Amino acid sequence: MIDLLIGLVLFLGVHSIAIVAPQWRERVALRLGVRFWRGLYSLVSLAGFLLIIHGFALARAEPIIWYVPPAWLRTVTRVLMLPVFPLLLAAYLPGRIQSAVKHPMLVAVKLWAFAHLLSNGSAADVLLFGALLAWAVTDRISLRRRPAKAAMGAKPSRWNDPLAILLGLALYWMFINWAHLKLIGVSP
Repeated sequence: MIDLLIGLVLFLGVHSIAIVAPQWRERVALRLGVRFWRGLYSLVSLAGFLLIIHGFALARAEPIIWYVPPAWLRTVTRVLMLPVFPLLLAAYLPGRIQSAVKHPMLVAVKLWAFAHLLSNGSAADVLLFGALLAWAVTDRISLRRRPAKAAMGAKPSRWNDPLAILLGLALYWMFINWAHLKLIGVSP
């Protein structure tokens, strides 16, 4: 569980710099050079992400069960997960979805984390999904006081929303029917 915790601290720590110290982040990026800063940021994020994967796998091998959710919550989880991939894609495909939701990636993370908390009750599940949910909520709140930055992605187009929805639902279908079991080891 310690690897999972260290991974979360690294991953969420680097992703929280803009929340707690946006001016410091900008100064360091300028001093080090934007490319070097992005490279360092990416390396720390990747190291944290890999530790999360490794730590979660270790924790699942010897789970500590905190609660056992009722079976019907799995259906609720599947329903809550439906918009996650379209929202994730809408973050990079500017259109009406992005305009209406404002921060579709954060909404996707919040839905994903909350949905998984409903149907998973081990200590590792609560730590992983709870930490990511808390981070996404905190990040969204902090965006009210931070200047907006343009997200990298496609150019605005009337096709971006249908593309986000269709590709997102195709990814959801792929995850439900194959990828979740193959990548995570659990069939939803």
